Amino acid sequence: MFQTSSGLRVLGRAAGTVGALALVALGATPAVPATAATPAAADDPSAGVVLGRIAAIDGAEPGGTVQVPTSFTNTGTKALGKVWLTYTLTHGLTHVERTGLPANCTYSTVSAVDGEPDRTEVICEFDQKVRPGVVYTPGRQLTFPVRDSALYEVIEVKAEIAGYPYPGDNFSREVPGTAPAVGLVERSDATPAPAGSAENSRWDVADVPVTAVNTADFGVTGARLRGGVGDTVPLTVGFTDAGPAWVQRRDRADAARIVVRMPAGTTVSRADPYCRRTGAGEYVCGIDFSWVAEGYERSYTFRLKIDKAVPGARGSVGLVGASRPFDTDEGNDKAGIRLDVTGADGSSGADGSSGGGSAGTGAGAALPLVGAAAAAAALGGGAVLVARRRARRR
Repeated sequence: MFQTSSGLRVLGRAAGTVGALALVALGATPAVPATAATPAAADDPSAGVVLGRIAAIDGAEPGGTVQVPTSFTNTGTKALGKVWLTYTLTHGLTHVERTGLPANCTYSTVSAVDGEPDRTEVICEFDQKVRPGVVYTPGRQLTFPVRDSALYEVIEVKAEIAGYPYPGDNFSREVPGTAPAVGLVERSDATPAPAGSAENSRWDVADVPVTAVNTADFGVTGARLRGGVGDTVPLTVGFTDAGPAWVQRRDRADAARIVVRMPAGTTVSRADPYCRRTGAGEYVCGIDFSWVAEGYERSYTFRLKIDKAVPGARGSVGLVGASRPFDTDEGNDKAGIRLDVTGADGSSGADGSSGGGSAGTGAGAALPLVGAAAAAAALGGGAVLVARRRARRR
C-alpha cells in the first residue's frame, strides 16, 4: 500500500502476505549470520519497532535531491543494542555518491528481474543502545539524488531489529559510504508510539511516494500495407516512451494500452499474443507491466488476410486506458494504418490514411523489442511479478 499525501503509514507487512497490491510472496528469507543476531528475540511479543509518520514528497526536481525525515520508537519492553534502517529507491532515484553516504551505511544496485524495474538499496546499521518508549532519528538524514528520468517514485523505509537486511536477488556488491558515520539521536520533543503497538515484533515499513516535476512522451506508430485480394500480409504497429521520464503506475495497472482497429475488408488470421480481441476487427494490446523505462519500445504483429477491396478503407492505432497527465504531447497518440489493395492489372484499389511506416512488399513497419519487454511473460502480469522483490527481502 502506498502512503497517501496525508502521510498514512503502512505497518506490519509480512513476507508471504497478500496485500492491497495483490503481492504474492515467492522465495524464502535469507539466512542471517550468527554475528547479526538481534538483541531482542525475534518472536518476543514484547519486542517491536514503529516508524513515525512520513509525508509524501511532491514537486521533486530532476537533478535535485530529496530527504526522508525518518524516526522510530522502540515499542518493546527491553533496550535494543542494534537497529537497521533500509531505504529502497525506485528507478528514478539513486544514491551512488560514496562521499555523501555515512560509513555505517552501504548501497547496492539491484538489476531489473522478473518483471520488476531496477532499484537502489541503502542499508544503515546503528550499533548503539535504543531505549524503549523513546523516539530516535538519525543524527543526519540521508539525501537522495533525483534522476532526469524521475516521475512517480517510491522510497520504501524499513526499520528492523531482527538481523541484517540483505538486499534481494540480483544485487551488486554492497559498497560502504566514506562520509563520517552517523548515529541515532533521541527526540525528546516527539511523541513516541504507544508501548506494544507494533504490528510486527521484527520490523516496520512505510512507502513514501515521491512525485517529480517531469514528463514522459507516450506515442504509437502505424503502418502502410500493400497486397492483392486473397493475400495475407503482416501488420506491425508500435508503442514507445520517448521520455525523458520512465513511468510506473501506482495503481499497478498496465503502464499503457493501445487499441488497434483493422482496415475494412480484412480479417485477422493471427493476432499478437499480447493483444485481445474486443470487437469486430478491434484489438487492445497491453504493455506487459505497470512500468516502462524511458526509451522503451514495443511492437505488436498481426497477420491480415485481404478479403476484398473496400474504397476508402483505413485502420488506426491509438493510446487508450488510464489518463496520462505526464504526457503533454498528444500529436503522436494516434496513427493510421494504410492499406493499398492491388488489382489484377497491378493498379491500386482501396486507400487508407497515412501511417507510421511503409511496406511495398507487404511488410509492416517493425519496432525493435527492447528494454523490459524482453522479460515479458503474459499480458497484465506485472501486478503479480512486481511483488516478488519484497517477499525475497523479508
